[in-house]
Amino acid sequence: MQLTDAQRLDWLRLIRTDGIGPRTFRSLINRFGSASAALDALPDLTKRAGKRAVPPTKVEAEREMVAAARLGIHFLAMGEAAYPKALHATDTAPPLIAVRGDPATLLKPSVAIVGSRNASTAGLAFTERLARGFGEAGLVVVSGLARGIDARAHKATLTTGTVAVLAGGQDRIYPENHAGLVEEIVGAGGAVVAEMPMGWVPRGRDFPRRNRIISGLSLGTVVVEAARRSGSLITARFALEQGREVFAVPGSPLDPRAEGTNDLIRQGATLVSEVEHVLSVLDPLIAGDAPQADGLNDRSETWRTPDYWDEIDFDGRAETTLPLLPAAAEPVEAPPEPRDDRERLIACLSPAPVGTDELARSTGLSVRIVQTTLLELELDGQIERHGSGTVSLVSRA
Repeated sequence: MQLTDAQRLDWLRLIRTDGIGPRTFRSLINRFGSASAALDALPDLTKRAGKRAVPPTKVEAEREMVAAARLGIHFLAMGEAAYPKALHATDTAPPLIAVRGDPATLLKPSVAIVGSRNASTAGLAFTERLARGFGEAGLVVVSGLARGIDARAHKATLTTGTVAVLAGGQDRIYPENHAGLVEEIVGAGGAVVAEMPMGWVPRGRDFPRRNRIISGLSLGTVVVEAARRSGSLITARFALEQGREVFAVPGSPLDPRAEGTNDLIRQGATLVSEVEHVLSVLDPLIAGDAPQADGLNDRSETWRTPDYWDEIDFDGRAETTLPLLPAAAEPVEAPPEPRDDRERLIACLSPAPVGTDELARSTGLSVRIVQTTLLELELDGQIERHGSGTVSLVSRA
């Protein structure tokens, strides 16, 4: 299938209509045969449903397309050859995605890496090791452009292929200071994906929406660090619903950033302590000879995606949701940025020992400032020193 320009405009108008989400869109297309016919039927449908759904005008939709074209963005429609097949196979695949960069990157085998924004230095270092290993094995790394684990995964795979999925519009990068990273990804031949309109500033519910695309593009999702209530665990839940593999990196039981990942492992996720632990599971999937999954990846419970779109029920059938991982029901607010060098350094420390050079790299501070600050923390009894010049946070448990 290949849409004409007129059909693409109709698809854009239909999916930009309030009350029309991925499931409703698909239902309307199947029912009326085209987006144009569905748009014509909307007034009568919404009247019978007791709801009001007014699509944007052709002029408004054309304005969005022109704004996107100025940034070199292409709209890919579900069912077109360039639309990623892995994402198309999911129940809530976006009918249209706006892609900046090389769309061919979306057609290659991919693995997602997600984790804490307030990541430890040890977590960041291990993320880089995993990401580089995946890239060398020919996998594209997908993540959400957030600070911490996401950003490190993107930066480690600029030369081998990475995909960033946005929660807002293509011209509303979040966080704003990652606009430069977006340019690096695009310039290196990667891709940046968004389903929200141009000019859309991301809201709370837009991040779970984004997370289902991250997992949907990928054969499996690796969670590096995640608290018990975090968006990373929501990504893992989406991966489960989509029939994808879930992997988790174990962490210290004394570090709150490892509570979510350790819980995933306890529930049956594949434990990851080296690149091969992931590749051994994904290689058969890439080859089309996948073994029977077990543990968390073969749970019998079902979990339906919550309605993040407030979709209008035109058919009178209400869908229920059954949570699979209750602890991750809602994402927590992102931790605030550290206010000074001391807070920045503490945020990167964990019960796992780490060297001063790696701390300097993770924090962006000079080695001299790191050493001076570590001395202050040691005098305050907040850190302890180990062999080879490494340090760790002192456990208060």
